[in-house]
Amino acid sequence: MQPVSRNVVLDQLKWRYATKKFDPARKIEPSDWAVLAESLVLTPSSFGLQPWKFWVVTNQEVKAQLHPHSWNQSQIVDGSHVVVFTARKDLHEGDVDRYLTRISEVRSVPVDNLAGFRKTMIKALVPPPSGFDINHWASNQAYIALGNFMTTAAMMGIDACPMEGIIPAKYDEVLGIGDQGYRTVVACVAGYRAADDKYAATPKVRFATPDVIVEV
Repeated sequence: MQPVSRNVVLDQLKWRYATKKFDPARKIEPSDWAVLAESLVLTPSSFGLQPWKFWVVTNQEVKAQLHPHSWNQSQIVDGSHVVVFTARKDLHEGDVDRYLTRISEVRSVPVDNLAGFRKTMIKALVPPPSGFDINHWASNQAYIALGNFMTTAAMMGIDACPMEGIIPAKYDEVLGIGDQGYRTVVACVAGYRAADDKYAATPKVRFATPDVIVEV
C-alpha cells in the first residue's frame, strides 16, 4: 500500500481548523461519508472493547432540536452531518462477552480459547478496581474516535468542528441515547466551510515544536 506523502499529511493538518461557519448548501457525498463512518469503526480502543456508539444526525428537524442545547451555535444546523460521540454506561461482563463473541466470529477462534483474555479484561474493568472510574475511561475512548474522525476528514478535504459546548443530558433526551445504555460525551460537525468564514484564513496558533515535543 502506498503511504500518504509527508507533505500531504502536513498540508492537510495545517489546512484544517475548527470550522465556525459551515455552508448549509453543501452536503457530504454518501461515498465520502462512508469513508468517514468507517474511520469511526476502525478507531482503536483499549483492549479493543469499543465502548461507544456514534449517533449521526442529518435530519434538519432533529438538528433544530439539538441547536438550543448547543449554546445556539450555528454549526449544528448548518453543517452536513452532526456526529454525537457516546460512551457505554457502567460497562459490565456482558459487554466483554459481546466483544469476545465478535472476535470469535471475525477470527474463527473458539470463544473458549479466549478465556485468558476474558479474565484479563474482567480483572481490569469489571467491577472497576478501587479508584478507577469506568465511565470516565469509556469517555476517554470516545475522544480517541473524535481525533481519528477529524484527522480522516482533514485528509479528505472535509471540514469539521469538535463541540464540547453542548448539554449532554439534553442530547441524550432528544436522541434517546440514555435508553440504550449510552451517554453523550462530545459532538463533532462535519461539512464544508462557508466562503465568508473569516477563521479559515486566520493563522493557526501553536506553541513551537521544541516547547511541546520532549525527546529523551
